Amino acid sequence: MSHSVELQNVGMAFGQTRAVSNVSFTVEGGEFFSILGPSGCGKTTILRMIAGFLEPTEGRILIGGRDMRGLGPDRRPTAMIFQSLALFPLMPVWENIAFGLEARGVSKAERRKKAEELLKLVALEGYGDRMPGELSGGQRQRVAIARALAVEPQVLLLDEPLSALDLKLRQHMRAELRALQKRTGVTFIYITHDQSEALAMSDRVAVMSEGVLQQVGAPRELYDNPVTPFVARFVGETNVVEGRIAAVENGITSVDTAYGPLRGRAVANLAPGMPARLYVRPEALEHKGQGANKLTATIERIDFEGAFALAHGRLEDGRPLIASIPSTELNQAPAVGARVSFVFREANAVVLPDG
Repeated sequence: MSHSVELQNVGMAFGQTRAVSNVSFTVEGGEFFSILGPSGCGKTTILRMIAGFLEPTEGRILIGGRDMRGLGPDRRPTAMIFQSLALFPLMPVWENIAFGLEARGVSKAERRKKAEELLKLVALEGYGDRMPGELSGGQRQRVAIARALAVEPQVLLLDEPLSALDLKLRQHMRAELRALQKRTGVTFIYITHDQSEALAMSDRVAVMSEGVLQQVGAPRELYDNPVTPFVARFVGETNVVEGRIAAVENGITSVDTAYGPLRGRAVANLAPGMPARLYVRPEALEHKGQGANKLTATIERIDFEGAFALAHGRLEDGRPLIASIPSTELNQAPAVGARVSFVFREANAVVLPDG
């Protein structure tokens, strides 16, 4: 059975520097859980505390309901995959996979048998006698996963394992990792700064900024209902309009802005007169629709992205605006230099307090 992982008011300080502050969340057993945030936000520090390489200066970490304080990495039901993978270049693949079993005194025959089972699990059957240098980046990634699974961890910790791969291979490995996690049932805790990676693979995501936990939720929840300005900006592209709250009624907020009154959903406690920001996604802006929620911009360029294009414009006061246009509608896209009014539905905009 896979184990749950619970952080209770966990903090970590290095001298006068606080890397992590009062973080609490629970990862359910068998869950694919990601910790998302920019470099230096504390996510790797959290992973190293869970693994036992660092001892929290505050709070507790429980794995399977057991307090891990004082237990080193070798005494925890975890395994960790580092960004560098750290395969042994002079060992064949099967010995790399079975390395942890050798340290536990398992016989060579049993080690080889286990390695072959895991190679089959990660779709590398027949690769046991190859050397790591003979494998592609994605194949080496799968060997590192098999090596971590060899010691039968209850929790697998992954520290940005796909960051060194090219885009196509990263996308392929996302699907493979997700499928592998579902097959094994092991709890995955995955560290990444790539929001598309976290949204694509995870059951739930924790968003971090400057050592502080901003929000925990399912990918769609974070995207549609951010509860802090940082989450609204960091998780996906968004347009931001500043203003003051004019009224709040039935969960809909009216905001007075430099572009006129705009309306959106209130997902926080708001009151008239408060400074606020309205966030609207590029795909929520329509250049052919009608409505009271309107932003007018001068188009500067249109970037073709494949399935869609991004129209980049400037509002009247020089602030940027980005609108997404499906490729099927590119023949009707606004021309560069044109002044275009984009409209959006109030249900597709979120209003949060400023700050």
